[in-house]
Amino acid sequence: MAPYDVVQPNRDSGSGLTAVAVAASHPTHQQTLRGTIECSGIGVHSGARVRMRLLPAEPDTGIVFIRTDLVNGARKIPARWDYVVNTKLCTVIGNDHGAQVGTIEHLMAALRACNVDNAIIEIDGAEVPVMDGSSDPFLFMIEMAGIAAQNAPRREIRILAPLEAVREGRRVSLTPGEEPRFSFEIDFEQQPIAAQSYDFTLSPGNFKSEIGRARTFGFYEDVEQLREMGLARGGSLDNAVVIKDDRVINDGGLRYGDEFVRHKLLDAIGDMGLAGAPIIGHFHGYCSGHELNNRLLRALFADPSAWRMAEASTPAEMAA
Repeated sequence: MAPYDVVQPNRDSGSGLTAVAVAASHPTHQQTLRGTIECSGIGVHSGARVRMRLLPAEPDTGIVFIRTDLVNGARKIPARWDYVVNTKLCTVIGNDHGAQVGTIEHLMAALRACNVDNAIIEIDGAEVPVMDGSSDPFLFMIEMAGIAAQNAPRREIRILAPLEAVREGRRVSLTPGEEPRFSFEIDFEQQPIAAQSYDFTLSPGNFKSEIGRARTFGFYEDVEQLREMGLARGGSLDNAVVIKDDRVINDGGLRYGDEFVRHKLLDAIGDMGLAGAPIIGHFHGYCSGHELNNRLLRALFADPSAWRMAEASTPAEMAA
């Protein structure tokens, strides 16, 4: 059985690839998907096969997950920072009925990078399919479905003052800026990771060429312990970079020489995508992960003086 499948989309008209290619890096109106598209795949932690469908949504809907395997009252879960219920090795959102969806960060990163503001995600299980361990299959799905502009202004979160979250030497921060900029540093004892850093400005093209194909990674010696904890049951060389004895054991090796730090950036973009609107400012992470990313968003929204909501502007308007 294939590790994942994508079903051809149902859309009104036009080419999805063209729609994404001509989409503005800084749209001033909200955007949704032009059509629907679905996939199936394995949950990296649960090991369960899941079917998921991406659908258009009305303006101001945001990104909302619908658990189609549950009864109506329990199945709706908004993809927002205040619905995050677990950050152990992935980001998990949940509602008051106990319904949850985990490992949402790779999909959220693709939606954020493609400037999709509104979408319904129907899923018949508790974990987003891991696909190949990156955002690339989700970018392909969005391209095939296409993107449609909506008759509603887009809003952005402008960072006004620096803030950070710190724990045991790891840290994340947000500082003011005129564009959505992300940078990250990691420092592992193990080879071939060691110390890596990356800095880039988020746009659909930059994400696709520089970040989107970076896969999640792990260490061979940790697999047994993770599975005893109920994690990584669906993990394999098909959906993760695996390091054993200081070398990558995947056929074909790495997709980028610094794929590890690029994937950490991918995760951060997905987690920051839970803010409810694009963040305009500079995110920087140092040896951090999902927990600190969510703590940073909670700190941001607890301090009204650190941000403001504004209608989206073009780069020229922002610089004026």
